[in-house]
Formats: sequence, structure tokens, C-alpha cells
Amino acid sequence: MSVPVTRYAKSGDVHIAYQVFGSGTTDLVFVSGFISHIENYWEHPDTARWLLRLGRFARVIMFDKRGTGLSDPVRERPSLDLRMDDVRAVMDAAGSESAAVLGVSEGGALAALFAATYPQRCQRLVLYGAFARFPKSADVLKPFIKYADRAWGSGLSLPAWAPSRQNDAALQQWWGRFERLGGSPAAATAVMRMTAETDVSDVLSSIRVPTLVIHCKEDTLIPIESGRSIARDIPGAQLIELPGQDHLFFIHEQIVECIEEFLTGSVSGAESHRVLATVLFTDIVGSTARAEQIGDRRWHDLLNAHHAAVRRELAHYQGSEVKSLGDGFLATFDGPARAVRCACAIAEAIRPLGIDVRCGLHTGEIEIGERDVQGIAVHIAARISAAASAGEVLVSRTVKDLVAGSGLHFSDRGKHSLKGLQDEMELYAASL
Repeated sequence: MSVPVTRYAKSGDVHIAYQVFGSGTTDLVFVSGFISHIENYWEHPDTARWLLRLGRFARVIMFDKRGTGLSDPVRERPSLDLRMDDVRAVMDAAGSESAAVLGVSEGGALAALFAATYPQRCQRLVLYGAFARFPKSADVLKPFIKYADRAWGSGLSLPAWAPSRQNDAALQQWWGRFERLGGSPAAATAVMRMTAETDVSDVLSSIRVPTLVIHCKEDTLIPIESGRSIARDIPGAQLIELPGQDHLFFIHEQIVECIEEFLTGSVSGAESHRVLATVLFTDIVGSTARAEQIGDRRWHDLLNAHHAAVRRELAHYQGSEVKSLGDGFLATFDGPARAVRCACAIAEAIRPLGIDVRCGLHTGEIEIGERDVQGIAVHIAARISAAASAGEVLVSRTVKDLVAGSGLHFSDRGKHSLKGLQDEMELYAASL
């Protein structure tokens, strides 16, 4: 997957970072929540898949609002008037006379005001997790300011945004980076204070473009009543209530389907995305016997330590955790050398725990589906892992050839017959 090129539009004296991607015939301006970083969006597979789905039926124009992400920092809190100027500047730079506008969370108020003020430039309006005025029942401002002051960039706020993924260590690590890149603690606090003061309730009745409001029924951050209120006040607005508690947009594939049907009149079938990747499988050697030997409680503690060590190395070497497999992991990398170094680091990090892991790697084309990967490369990596000895990092000839000149060392382990494959494969043990 190639990340869209980031460009800059000039809005007054401020530079606004934006990207354009997708092959659809309808322009769609994506107005994000309180902070964003348009390049970091592509660093997490769930977010990237969500955005790519949008790009299948729309030409998406995505930007960082002034004072956030890659756009210019600003000294004072920007008014909604200035932010509307930014939307128009980005549209002009992207060559878009008129577009559908998607406002997410805090971006919903800006999107709604834009639709009411510039109906000639807004064909349709979509709002997700939005509010006209900050709900009093969502008492998050004081805790947020405290969090921004003491723990901003840690990702520890993830449970508030996505309760169902609160134990997802890889997502928490990405979310912490998203916080740091999206805005400084002071910038994020300033945006939230402005958000708490914003109220566009009086302009909703002036919106005359077709509008779709999407909200999760059990949203723990912005209650469903906020979405229902918006839908009541915008003439002719359609409301879709989705199941779930998570406020983060990319957790919900259904949102994209709703938007597609609203903009095009139909929903295309789900599509997997094929990319070249290096697949890593890890597995604890003799896990069953060890669990019986030390008992359930100690084994549970040992597994937690193992998982934490593996995830630290995956984060360090920019690996994407696909899933944990009880006593092992499946992960992917966009660079084979990083994948081999990560596997070697995992083997070393686990050894002090008194256990060994075996690791297998192969590079090939994979299909990225919803929270999983498939393809022959995945199958081969799993078989290579099964053939590895305790503490060994075993790789295919493909991986070895691709990392030539990287300084990694390999020992020939000969040809192996792997289950499910017709031809024997040359395997090599890797070391740093």
C-alpha cells in the first residue's frame, strides 16, 4: 500500500496539510475529530483499511485542521469561521468545486456549519459520533485536561475511546503515537476547551442538503442522544443507530457501508487488499508440558510476561500484530530485514523467562481482511515456524535473498518438506 502524498493548501497565512486518495467519482471531504495526523492514520492496519474502503467509492480529501497534525501550529484557538476557510482552501487546492462532507466527532460541528453556510459546495452531509453542543452528561473535559497534563502520548486514554479494544496493546501503542503527533498537550487541551464551548444547535435547521447521521447506541464518550438530537433538528435527516460502545470511527466497518449506500445508492462487496509483506509466526516450545509443570497461575503470569516482551519488540521494529495465538503470535512487516531482526530480538528477550520460542518467516503476497491476514505466505510462515528448533529463527530462501547486504547472518538448514507444499523449501537459521 502506498501512502498518499501530503501537500499543503494556503488558508490566509496558515498552511493546511492535506491528502487526496481514492478512485471514486464523488468527492468526499473528511473532517476528523479533535486532533489528527493524516500520515499516522496509515500506520495502523485498521485505520488504513477503513480509509481505503472510503477510497473505493469516493475521491477522499483528508486534512489536518490548523493547529493539529502536520498543519501549521497556531497561537490562538481557531474559530469555526477560520476552520471553514481551511475546508474551502483544501477543496480549492484539490480542485473540488463541490463535495460530500463527512464530519467525525468534534469535526461534526464544523461539517454541519459548513453545510449550512456553503450549500453550493456541500452536496451531502454525513455525521458520525457528532454533537451540536458538547453533551453535559459526557463529563470528560476535566478528566481529559488532567490526562493531557500528566499522561498525554501514553495511549492510556484508549479505553475511553474504544472500550472493546482496551486490551489491544498494539492499538494502545499506536494511539499514544497518534496523541503525540496529533497535537501537544497544550494544543489538545485548547481544542477540547473550544469543543466544550461550541454550540451549532441553532444552525441545524438551516441545513438543506441530504444528511445522514450515524451514531453508536452505547457510545461511552458521546451519548446516542446527541446523534438523535442532531437528526431531529436537521430537516429530513436520516439516522442510523449502530451497535457498539466504541467512539473511534475505524473500529466500525458498518460506517463505511452506510456512507457508501448514502452516496452511491448501493454497497459493494467486501474486498481484501493484497500486499507484499513479511510474515512472522512465533510459538513457545513445549508450552503444554511447561504449563502442567508450573501450574495454571504461574503459567498465566509467564504468558503475560511473554506477550509483553513480544509486543515490545514488535513495536520497536514496526511490526503489525495481527493476532496472538495463545502461546504465540502472528505479525506482519513491510520490511524483511526488520522482521528478521525483530524475530531474533524476540528470541533473546524471551530466553531469560526460562522458555524458548521458535520463529518462522516468509515474504510473499498476503490478503489483508478484517483483523486477519490470509494467503499462501501466511501458510508457509506457519510451516517454517513449526520446523524451527527451540530458540531458532528460521527463514525461507526468499527472505534471505531479500535482506542481502543487511549485515544479518544465515546458516543453511537444507531443504525441508513442509506440510501442504509440493516442493521442498530451502531454509536458513538467522542471527544478528
